[in-house]
Formats: sequence, C-alpha cells, structure tokens
Amino acid sequence: MRNRNCSQETNSKRESIITRLGLHLGLCLCLYLGLCSAGRCFYRFYMGGAAFAANVFLICALSTGPANAANPASPASAPNKTPRIVVLGDSLSAEYGLAHGQGWVALLEQKLQAAHQTEEVVNASISGDTTSGGRSRLPAVLAQHPPTLLIIELGGNDALRGLPLKATEDNLRAMVKLGQEAGAQVLLIGMQVPPNYGRPYTEQFAKLFVQVAQSTHSGLVPFLLKGVADVPQAAAHFQADGIHPKASEHPQMLANVWPEIQKLKGRKPL
Repeated sequence: MRNRNCSQETNSKRESIITRLGLHLGLCLCLYLGLCSAGRCFYRFYMGGAAFAANVFLICALSTGPANAANPASPASAPNKTPRIVVLGDSLSAEYGLAHGQGWVALLEQKLQAAHQTEEVVNASISGDTTSGGRSRLPAVLAQHPPTLLIIELGGNDALRGLPLKATEDNLRAMVKLGQEAGAQVLLIGMQVPPNYGRPYTEQFAKLFVQVAQSTHSGLVPFLLKGVADVPQAAAHFQADGIHPKASEHPQMLANVWPEIQKLKGRKPL
C-alpha cells in the first residue's frame, strides 16, 4: 500500500512539475511575442487556478486577436472650425491701385481686431476675376481656408465684359451653395452698372444679386459702392481709370459691409 501511495505521490509530483513547466513555457512564449495582456492571463492561470485563468485567457486572446483589429477605433471628435472670414472678390477687394493695407478687406481685419473679435481674414480676391473664375477656384479656396463666413464680391467684371446675366446668376448660386455645403454663412455683395448700359440691363443686373440672396437665404449688401459711386461729384472718389475707388473711399465700402457681417455672425449655418 505504501509503495502504491508513494508511486501515486511521485506521479502527482511529476504531473505538477510538467504542468508548471508548461505554464512557464507558455508565459515566456507570450512575453516573447509581446502579448503582454496574454502573458498576464497565463500568470493568473498559474497563480489562481485553471478554470478562472482559462476563461480570462480566452477573453484576452479574443481582445487582442484579428477580430478586435478589424474594429475601427472610435473616431475622434472633429476639431472646432477656426473662426475665419474668406473674401472671394475681384479688384475692388484686391486693393487694385492701392498701397497694401488700404483696401476695405484689410480695414475689416483691423476693425475686427480693434473690436476684439477673433475671426481670421483671408483675402482670396484676384483683380479681373469673374463669377466663372471665382466658381472654378472656390473649391480649392474652401479646402485650404475653411470659412465660417464666405463673402462673395464678384460680378462687376461680368458686366464689363457683357457676359450673359443668366451665366452670372448661375455662377453666383453655385458659389453660394459651395459655401453653405462647407458649413459657412455666405454674404453676397451686390454691384450696379452705370446707366449707359441701358435701363433694362442695369435693373436686371442689380436685381440678380437680390434674387440669389433671397432664394439661397444668404446675406446681402445690395451695393458695395453705396455712398461712393451714387453721390454728386462721384468721379472725384475714383482713381484715374474711373472704375476703382481711391483709398479714401474704402472705409465707406467697409461701412456698407460691416453691419451685414455682424448680422450673419449671429446666425447658424444652413
């Protein structure tokens, strides 16, 4: 009987040694492979009992396996958009014939800073640009400088070139839509042409800005040059070409735009 008991004890010790050796080897293998979580589970198996450790090991293996890798990480919340005003215009906004910093867009930036308003101002205006040119380059501008407010000051050169009013209207609508789809408020700045273009054309040209703004729920400045081009002795307010206002008139141009900017800043994007 004693020999049989001794034999059983010997077998039991042998099995225990083999079990411990297997566990140690398993732990070393997991650590070697860098599976720290699995290694901890082997340690629990070694210290805490087979049933508990086997369940935990299975959970750890599933959590570190391919199934978990296939699940995408939770997307980080999108960063808040930087408050930014982008002006897409022509020479009236591009400081044509002026020293740097004298145009109404530069004055806008200065006024925002003086009022402790935090918007960044990006002037994406190009002298000679038309609504067609603005429409073609607007997507790149929106991608590079995502605005909270997009100001569109285009159309004057369309009239000077005699382009169809329908094309001008379609381009303005397309640009407003692009701005709104980018999450921006949009302010449309209107223009008027001299009476020598003929009354029908003059009236239709002025109305198209109003119509686009109303139908797209955009802000509107009916006439950028109000108080500059529609006053007595208006010629004295312009440079020698008779088209571009002098530097002294740009504060008035900003005064025409500023109230509409403040109105839009309080509105939520469409």
